[in-house]
Amino acid sequence: MLLPGQRVVAGVSGGADSVCLLFVLLEYRKKVPFELAVVHVDHGLREEAGSDAEFVRELCRREKVPFFLRKADVRGLAAREKRSHEEAGRILRYQIFRQVAKEFGAERIAVAHNCNDRAETMLFHLFRGSGVKGLCGIPAVREQIIRPLLCLERKEIERYLAQREIPFCTDCTNGEDNYTRNRIRHHILPCAEQEVSEGVVGHLCRTADMLSELEDYLEQQTQEARRGCVSVRGAAQKPGEEAGPEKYAVDIERFGRLHVAIRKRVLYGLLRELAPGGRDISAGHVDDVLALFEKEGNPQICLPFGIEAEKRYDKVFLSLRQPEPKCRKLFWKVPLPAEEAPQPVCFDLGDGRTAEISVFYIKKRQKVPGNDCAKWFDCDKIKESPVFRYRQTGDFLSLSDGRGGMIHKSLKAYMITEKIPREDRGKIPVLAEGNHVLWLTGYRISEYYKVNGNTKRVLQVKLIGNCAGRGTEEKDGGAY
Repeated sequence: MLLPGQRVVAGVSGGADSVCLLFVLLEYRKKVPFELAVVHVDHGLREEAGSDAEFVRELCRREKVPFFLRKADVRGLAAREKRSHEEAGRILRYQIFRQVAKEFGAERIAVAHNCNDRAETMLFHLFRGSGVKGLCGIPAVREQIIRPLLCLERKEIERYLAQREIPFCTDCTNGEDNYTRNRIRHHILPCAEQEVSEGVVGHLCRTADMLSELEDYLEQQTQEARRGCVSVRGAAQKPGEEAGPEKYAVDIERFGRLHVAIRKRVLYGLLRELAPGGRDISAGHVDDVLALFEKEGNPQICLPFGIEAEKRYDKVFLSLRQPEPKCRKLFWKVPLPAEEAPQPVCFDLGDGRTAEISVFYIKKRQKVPGNDCAKWFDCDKIKESPVFRYRQTGDFLSLSDGRGGMIHKSLKAYMITEKIPREDRGKIPVLAEGNHVLWLTGYRISEYYKVNGNTKRVLQVKLIGNCAGRGTEEKDGGAY
């Protein structure tokens, strides 16, 4: 927990536990040198809070320990965020501890939780339906937080203070049953001690130790499994900030090989990372996502905090729903001259690419380009000036039926067949005559408009910029 020469800030309320913490640290400092400071938080909830602060201040003066007093608006935070005073107090308390640790240059923050607190927390989580991690109770070390008294029961702490005749304050709210933890402390644990098993607090803490070891092992397995089946795309990074997850993709086949317990842990971790603050993701949400892996088609569900889960072919995607972007407009009418227009006309497609348009008479044995960046169309089959735009309802392509004829296929169905992600389908420029798509740029052209042995004039459309795609028609151009 502590190394020689480190700085430590201890949270001291004035109660028995925190006063014991202060004196244990002072004793330990005689063996291992480190610098110690105390922070006292006035939550603004009790009339005697001022006298508690003065008590701790005097203790620190007598022991020559730097003292920090901070006030917290617990009622204000509880009202703003609809939290209990207990939860709001805990949030503000740790915020203040970290602020003071930064001021003091401390690597560690010491708090006074004991074995009883751990048992109470374990039961509290159990009654609320916690997983293994919650049943571990309070950890002895978490990041910079240390809990030196976690191995001691409350009766041992009180006996230590009595033997050394060390005074402490008594918080009158500790005797009330307003808080859930107090009811567990005053009623459930004493009843279990008398009616179920003597030494129940110690038994619970030993069980928590075993569960902590189990949790460590399961977390190792979960992270290994996650590396094997989850890929992540990070959000755009702002200066000085780390990129957060924008979308997770879970490989269905690899995910299916995992034990169901690990599958649920992987999904729970992903959802917690997407949820703001990691709050309120339940086992029910995990089960809802897990069910997607077994469903037919490409189902989608919406979860709290704007999280979306969607099965798409061989993956399930988890993402935060993005606000609708302002609609980009694209409407370029391609002029069709009566004869030739060998000098190209250029159109900005608004995605970093430019379309270069030219019209010319085909020459005998002239080779048709066979790549995604340049396409030829039979100009005489085009009756109206085609338009560069984004897809719209009713769009279709004409495709070969394999028997010398053609069939019409909706653009939507074609995009699904080509596994084009749903969020990308509205961003791909199309060249269309009415609803008949000549070219879904980067993919394929319509069979109807292809050049052949009877073609006289060619409409050539060449994309300048990134034009890599996944066209599915023949790549090798013919010659006419």
